[in-house]
Amino acid sequence: MENLSPTDLQKNPLGHPMSKHQSKRIWFFVFSIILFFLFIYFLFLSAPRNFPKGIIFNIEPGSSLREVSFNLKSQNIIRSRIIFEAFAIIYGGEKHIISADYLFEDKISGIAIARRISKGERHLAPVKITIPEGFNISDIADISSQKLPYFNKGKFLISAKEYEGYLFPDTYFFFTNANEKDVFKSLNNNFEKKIEILRNDIKKSGKAERDIIKMASIIEKESKGNSDRDIISGILWKRLAIGMALQADSAPETYQRRGLPERPIANPGLASIKAAIYPKSSPYLYYLHDKDGNIHYARSFSEHRANIVKYLK
Repeated sequence: MENLSPTDLQKNPLGHPMSKHQSKRIWFFVFSIILFFLFIYFLFLSAPRNFPKGIIFNIEPGSSLREVSFNLKSQNIIRSRIIFEAFAIIYGGEKHIISADYLFEDKISGIAIARRISKGERHLAPVKITIPEGFNISDIADISSQKLPYFNKGKFLISAKEYEGYLFPDTYFFFTNANEKDVFKSLNNNFEKKIEILRNDIKKSGKAERDIIKMASIIEKESKGNSDRDIISGILWKRLAIGMALQADSAPETYQRRGLPERPIANPGLASIKAAIYPKSSPYLYYLHDKDGNIHYARSFSEHRANIVKYLK
């Protein structure tokens, strides 16, 4: 048996003596384990070297776990699909994948991404856009293109051309990567929700829905407040009933031809739509707003001319 000096002996974790050779083997084993885990971390768990900082990653509704991991990998957001999918399953699986837009400001591991997606941690501050009543599609395109970098004004104007009057004015919140399709869909879906509860009343009115929206768009532009919408609606519908031209300043073509314009001139709010459905009867046939926005009615054209002289000259 080899004779070892006291200095050649150390104690292992159990307190038993061991030689320098045994100690080196243990330390080599520990060091190898550490290197192995570091290798695994940098190869599979850490963020890719070319991680696209600031990227907004979209998960569509109904996306499978495999689809999400494939898209993450193809965009260099994760190193390993296997690791991501494994931890996504640990965090709840496909049922817990929340469809949304996710902002990845800086490099994070695939494990952290799996956790964020399973908890819906988007890290996105929504962009607030308010569409006032009476905005037309060009106005909507202008304000949306100013606030949303991915909004294509030209494409929006083309796709929304036939939907003037059917994009509901309201306050909306969009993610920063929203485009013209997202804006159009949100505004049109909102219109459908609002008009759906009024469709029975529209049917009872005996008027076509398209005519109600055309009239509502004119009322929106002609009125200065809620107090005069219903009476203006009654006057305009009366003009149509007696075969008179609408003569609405907001729709110049109504001076040249009888009837409603071919399409809505703007996007009306709920108050104007309701005014078009429920017009208020009055003895008046004419109206005007003075320089302060006050409305003045007239029963005849001679009274109307007198109002013009009195309030506008």
